[in-house]
Amino acid sequence: MTGDDSKKRASAVEETIRKETPWWKRILKFALWSVLAMVVSCAVFIGALVFKHHRIVGAKPGRLQTKVQPGELGRWVNPFIGTGGIPWVCGHNFPGAMVPFGMVRLGPETTSMLIRKRALNTSGYYYGDDQILGFSHTRLNGTGATDGGHFLVVPTVEADQPGTYRKGQTTSFSHSEELASPGYYAVKLPNIGTLVELTATPRVGIHRYTFSPGSSPHLLVDVMNALSGKKSREGKLQVRPEAKEVEGSVRTFGTFSGRYGGIKVYFVARFSQPFATFNTWQNDKVFPNQLTAEGEGVGIDLGFAATNTPQVVTLILAISYVSVENARANLESEAGAKDFDQVLAEAQRAWEDKLALVKIQGGTEKQRTIFYTALFRVFQMPTVFNDANGEYLGFDRKVHQASDFQYFTDLSIWDTFRTVHPLYTLIAPQDQRDMVVSLVKMLEQGGWLPRWPSGHGYSNSMLGTPADIVIADTYLKGIRDFDVELAYQAMRRTALAPTPPGSAFSGRQGVESYLQYGYCPAGLVERSVSRTLEFAWADDAISRLAESLGHHEDATLFREHSQFYRNLWNPNTQYFQPRDAQGKFVEPFKPLLLTYMDRGDKFTKDYVEGSALQWRWAAPFDAEGMISLFKSREYFVEELDNFFAKSDPAMATWSPGSYYWHGNEPDLPAAYLFNNAGRPDLTQKWARWILDHKYSDGYDGLDGNDDAGTLSAWYVFSALGFYPIAGSDKYQLGTPLFERTEVKLKNNPLVIVAENYAPNYPYVNKVWLNDVPLDRTWIRHAEIEAGGTLRFAMSAEPATLRLPNN
Repeated sequence: MTGDDSKKRASAVEETIRKETPWWKRILKFALWSVLAMVVSCAVFIGALVFKHHRIVGAKPGRLQTKVQPGELGRWVNPFIGTGGIPWVCGHNFPGAMVPFGMVRLGPETTSMLIRKRALNTSGYYYGDDQILGFSHTRLNGTGATDGGHFLVVPTVEADQPGTYRKGQTTSFSHSEELASPGYYAVKLPNIGTLVELTATPRVGIHRYTFSPGSSPHLLVDVMNALSGKKSREGKLQVRPEAKEVEGSVRTFGTFSGRYGGIKVYFVARFSQPFATFNTWQNDKVFPNQLTAEGEGVGIDLGFAATNTPQVVTLILAISYVSVENARANLESEAGAKDFDQVLAEAQRAWEDKLALVKIQGGTEKQRTIFYTALFRVFQMPTVFNDANGEYLGFDRKVHQASDFQYFTDLSIWDTFRTVHPLYTLIAPQDQRDMVVSLVKMLEQGGWLPRWPSGHGYSNSMLGTPADIVIADTYLKGIRDFDVELAYQAMRRTALAPTPPGSAFSGRQGVESYLQYGYCPAGLVERSVSRTLEFAWADDAISRLAESLGHHEDATLFREHSQFYRNLWNPNTQYFQPRDAQGKFVEPFKPLLLTYMDRGDKFTKDYVEGSALQWRWAAPFDAEGMISLFKSREYFVEELDNFFAKSDPAMATWSPGSYYWHGNEPDLPAAYLFNNAGRPDLTQKWARWILDHKYSDGYDGLDGNDDAGTLSAWYVFSALGFYPIAGSDKYQLGTPLFERTEVKLKNNPLVIVAENYAPNYPYVNKVWLNDVPLDRTWIRHAEIEAGGTLRFAMSAEPATLRLPNN
């Protein structure tokens, strides 16, 4: 048989088989092979992404060498902690350059492997990325909200078309060629042969770009940039070649600023080298040598002369929320006559001053790194909002003058009232006083105390009235140089009536029902259980403040209101459970189901950011009363102990789980509730467990959003050996992490000593305050505010003595 005959015979057989095979089987076979091919392709793609991710995060900062050395305490700070991990439980921190509470937070913007022009981190930098878009001057830090990204600076080595840049042009980098320390950030960009160094003053970002010999340096300034591609409008710029300056403004609409009409920001940028060329752009149109641009898509490409030696171009960019004139005044006041190294030295001194507020001895290198990084994070937010001349844009959209205080905004109060503000009250009382004065100014100029003020407006994020708790806590601890009566009357007004329709502040949503029924009824009030608990905590704080101010009838009234939370306790299920207006508890009830995992909000709509189990412990302001709701004190201890024992000892990964989740604000005080049940040994056990398991010195070293330092402040307090009950003057005792700690206070230091100290000795057998033995598990602020010595006798085994808490 010839070859042709063989081929003909094979073709005939195939045709016979094809005719004998039903058409639907052929289609099914094709579909199955197609699905298989898609699965294999997806697996290969996902595998490549995972491989690339591990390669990126596996590179550790440190190989890049510059002349900059961090300060004595700054060397313990790792700004990369909390910048990566699973995106939805990422710390959302950034590693850039700033000074404490700076208006300017200057740092890199990275882009993800999956989404161009944005990072998987709300601060604009995600550790799992290896592409940099540029370097911008504003952002929130550690929050779930995306705002800022103003005035992105992009280094290149050739003239660039804006269309190319706007479509997501990036340049690669490696963490091994990256450095960060308090006040300083540096990265080597190998594709363009450029070293980038950043530092800052409160209102000015300073860039130093060192380009390779022979290259043609260019700096692009994108006036319209906003983090995560948020909307921007009203772009404007003007070039002043003779002064080597560019100035302009933009209005951006971020997560929060978009809720009150956007925020307008002004800038003045001054360069160290004359412009060899400059091209303004508007959208994709380029205008060589044009001095102005206005409208949408505004930016500029600035070219500098090539040299045979490394070319250094320094950029000083100042911002203001008031005017271009104020931005220029900020520049002159803070950086005008200084070079990069002088500004950096001042930034490092500012950070050393803050870090020196707490000095530690003992512990491991890892623990010291985590501690000082946490203390560093505490001072990154909120934001100083007034210019160098004291002017700021108030909540009434008018310019005001801050005379004897710094005006702060970007206060994440629903989070920070729990840990951050009590820490400021202890170690940074002047800053805390200024923040409370700022809240009162927002009341005066906007009409209401805010919940989450951002920029110059009410964001209305989250729920409750946590400013009540912050102000009461501050006053009760002796900081009283503010108009407390004005603040008190505002608290009272919001706690007893709804805000009028159309108000800028949403107030206590559902407060009428809360007052009528003694709880927020399910079906009438959204997030009814969480709102009831948050309202009750605020009412407890108001009652304490009212008593201190001499408003005794009010104190009695709000003390009664603070007990409303009990009305949601279901004695059958032993949980705080949604209850309708007829008094019936809502069924079905699934206490382990997380709000994040409940598609359609079918079972968890009465809770916020957590399961019913995680909200089960959410009345620390009345811990004794809450414990009395349980079947017995022993049952409470058993249930709370299981809450920790069943939680994942690792950091939160794909799901944080239904049990203790450290990234979830409502259960943050839970470990300290054992004290109230007469089991301080379990407070010591689980507080140390959290310190050891829920923090690390890696890029994924936080168990959730840092929320403007909330998790970081928890670490600082717990490492000291005590924890605040917000809205009161009490601290619950825990277990100190270090052998000796010195906390700088107003007059004399508070020295905390761990006797018989050893890493595996987490338990406390006895406590002395100024050599007087304590027979209780708490201390008051007045007992330590003047300094003194707090001594703990440490042990490997728990004490057999069970101390009463009250």
